Amino acid sequence: MSQLEQLKKSGTTVVADTGDFESIAKFTPQDATTNPSLILAATKQPQYAKLIDIAIDYAKSKGSTKEEQASLALDRLLVEFGAEILKIVPGRVSTEVDARLSFNRDATIKKAIEIIELYKAQGIDKERVLIKIASTWEGIQAARELESKHGIHCNLTLLFSFVQAVACAEANVTLISPFVGRILDWYKASTGKEYTSETDPGVLSVRNIFNYYKKFGYKTIVMGASFRNTGEIAALAGCDYLTISPSLLDKLANSNDPLPKVLDASKAKELDLEKVSYVDDEPDFRFLLNEDAMATEKLSEGIRKFSADCEALYNELLRRVSA
Repeated sequence: MSQLEQLKKSGTTVVADTGDFESIAKFTPQDATTNPSLILAATKQPQYAKLIDIAIDYAKSKGSTKEEQASLALDRLLVEFGAEILKIVPGRVSTEVDARLSFNRDATIKKAIEIIELYKAQGIDKERVLIKIASTWEGIQAARELESKHGIHCNLTLLFSFVQAVACAEANVTLISPFVGRILDWYKASTGKEYTSETDPGVLSVRNIFNYYKKFGYKTIVMGASFRNTGEIAALAGCDYLTISPSLLDKLANSNDPLPKVLDASKAKELDLEKVSYVDDEPDFRFLLNEDAMATEKLSEGIRKFSADCEALYNELLRRVSA
């Protein structure tokens, strides 16, 4: 049995972390996640030209100014990719809100609703879509309202710390995406040390969050993300979900090495853990996040990167609607 098959049998739902349709079809994941960087990369491939054309035609029929048309085309393009992915996966697709709205609660809510309406116009129910939002205080509060008032499911991304995870669980978000590899990157750069799968700070962070959620009965799904190697993945076997790039999915599919279950919800309930809370405590949340240099730096860096890729995608669409 391949490691990929063993991983699925451990109770982990496998999610494809890509915008490439062929890769998604190859590995038969339950769900798929996208982000501006993945979509930007995919749009440079000729097989996706049709999706761009659809987005441009839609935007020209709806928008008045070129800037408005480019913005409309961006949203429609994300939804076009999502709709095509949903023809392949049986579960859900994650579609990201513009990262430039990461510190604007109301604008994030508005954009999420607009994206869901675009999916609805395609005949796709909101139950099959996760709206990806950065795990800032504003993003978490936007997700709280989207979940409770609009029934829109959210995936809180760029999550690097325990305090972010607790706040997300208390907001009753559907799913979180703690980033494993980016945490490892930071620690390797800051300490100069090498880490095994068992000492990997990213792996330990996700284990801690998983155990805390299961101990106290939170329903929020933990989906480990951003992996650097298959060892990190194996060390989290049994986690609710893991979203994995095609290159690592390929390695798992081609290895028959043992991959035993590591995380267990029933065992987590027996752990001696202290419950904490950040509900309506923005100052405490911000202070504790600020105290975590790694999380603060990686969150800011991630927002900048996604924002830059979103801007690049917007500018390309602006060029096309202006042509």
